[in-house]
Amino acid sequence: MIVTKMSLPRRTFLRGAGAALALPLLDAMVPALTASAKTAANPVRRLGVIYVPNGMAMEYWTPAVQGTAFELTPVLQPLAPFRDRLLIVTGLNGPAGGGTHTGASTRFLTGVKAETDGTAGISMDQLVARELGQHTQLSSLELSLDGRDNSGTCEGKYICAFTNTISWRSHATPLPMENNPRAVFERLFGDSGSTDPRRRAERLRRDRSILDSITDTVADLQAKVAPRDRRKIQEYLDAVRDLERRIQKAEEQTGTQLMPIDQPAGVPATFEEHAKLMLDLQVLAYQCDLTRVITFMFGREFSGRTYPEIGVPEAHHPLSHHQSDPARIASLAKVNTYHATLLAYYLEKLNSTADGDGSLLDHLTLMYGAGMSDSNAHDYHNLPVVLVGGGTGQLKGGRHIKYVDGTWSNLLVTVMDKVGARVDRIGDSTGRLAIDTLSGI
Repeated sequence: MIVTKMSLPRRTFLRGAGAALALPLLDAMVPALTASAKTAANPVRRLGVIYVPNGMAMEYWTPAVQGTAFELTPVLQPLAPFRDRLLIVTGLNGPAGGGTHTGASTRFLTGVKAETDGTAGISMDQLVARELGQHTQLSSLELSLDGRDNSGTCEGKYICAFTNTISWRSHATPLPMENNPRAVFERLFGDSGSTDPRRRAERLRRDRSILDSITDTVADLQAKVAPRDRRKIQEYLDAVRDLERRIQKAEEQTGTQLMPIDQPAGVPATFEEHAKLMLDLQVLAYQCDLTRVITFMFGREFSGRTYPEIGVPEAHHPLSHHQSDPARIASLAKVNTYHATLLAYYLEKLNSTADGDGSLLDHLTLMYGAGMSDSNAHDYHNLPVVLVGGGTGQLKGGRHIKYVDGTWSNLLVTVMDKVGARVDRIGDSTGRLAIDTLSGI
């Protein structure tokens, strides 16, 4: 680490007309002489959650062996480069009831069932956001690849909000998940001091980058910081510009003019392009410390998305009702594996992005899984989940821990402990899981 006389506050923004760009952690933001010690001793803790809809092909997911000698199953095989970062937990049961698919997305982070009066329980990510969000511009970020569905595929007497989200601010307040990359980009990098839609529309009509208005500010900063910080800033700005270019391209492809911020626009034409764009936005949000809590749904429950690009033209939800047909289960496993390849893409991005004395992956606890296991039976037992990341030294990976009739909510409490948001209980929890030991007991 190169220490210079230049000293910057951690919350430094590059401001311009219609832009307020936070910076990643630079050497100049860490006090001289104590830089390495402070960064290593107090790394930023972060929580990420990625949700998979419509259950899992469990025979393609679950390792046969417990402990450290497990072999990666077909669905988990794309994660092979990160095997030592994986903590696979099996044998945990969620609360029963609350609908089939409705219950799946609701129980995942709340540990309770959905109620027909439209209530559930505060979700684990929002409890964490109360603690970690004190230090960031956004307390949390809720994202999805599916738009909100308000009619047609909701379940019985349950409101559609139950399947549109996994995040609940309170027992009666479900949080909407944003699927529009432009809306996310503007939320992260738009100027919070000016919400005038005319200014945003004018900039878009002139096809100007959000970075154009901060060119002079960047040049001034680059002249003052050390060479290593200059490289960090340039790499970061290149990533921001690339994301904006991809969003603009998507908007051109869809032919949709940007409307008010809460309306869908600029969603890429392909699932993979959309997913990678949203994942890259999450990396930048963590990198410049705009938020430390992100939840992301690869799809909403009942998702009927097709995946012809991987040879699965059947709609996801009907396919998940496979009726024990081996061929249909194998096709479902293809979808699950495809999702895992996108997770691997994300992990590689996190791992290659510096953060203090480590990487973003080193300082992230990421929870990946589904709210039901066997989708054909809408099974709430043995829910599929894997914890990934370094967790600022709080997670011991490279293991498979198997419980016998364990309680899902106990995992939620345990994960909250790991990210520094300790609570006594959530949902139907009865205690904590000793996941630091080999047996987990």
